[in-house]
Amino acid sequence: MASPGAGKTTLLSRTIKALKGKYRIGVMEADVDSSVDAETISALGAKVIQLHSGGLCHMDADMTARGIEAFDLSDLDILFLENIGNLVCPAEFDVGAEKRVMILSVPEGDDKPLKYPLMFQVSDIVLVNKIDTLPVFDFDKASFENNAHLRHPDMPILYLSAGTGEGFEAWLNWLTAEASKICRPLVSDHQEG
Repeated sequence: MASPGAGKTTLLSRTIKALKGKYRIGVMEADVDSSVDAETISALGAKVIQLHSGGLCHMDADMTARGIEAFDLSDLDILFLENIGNLVCPAEFDVGAEKRVMILSVPEGDDKPLKYPLMFQVSDIVLVNKIDTLPVFDFDKASFENNAHLRHPDMPILYLSAGTGEGFEAWLNWLTAEASKICRPLVSDHQEG
């Protein structure tokens, strides 16, 4: 979940490239209209379906269930749902996800936990993306962390750049640790192929 332009598709693309061969990945791309993001993900070799919300600003569990029917779940280890971009509606609806990942980009500002408290309360982790832009924007990490932890005290906060790869290893470590609780990778870290 994230605002438009926060880097959802870029983060997913880099994640798929890093985990390809270790996990069988599927992606449900949710948008009001268009299939731009689904085409981007499909080009990476991931199984993908496009979901259109019919004008709604969020996905719900019924839409997710219909999307899941399009996949052969026995052929997937991880299924991502890239929700429609905003920080309000997606937080209000349970889509049946095992984990909720929120992405905030540096240019959006450090005040978002104060403006969109529910998004921070329901997320399992926050990824602060576009850290390569920190020198350009007024983003106070300490203030952001304090305000985010007012909403969800134990929530991990990771800083990364999906574009450059900086800090990306911490995200992959968190994701694979969480995935290992519910599935086994195709290839161990000690094997190739």
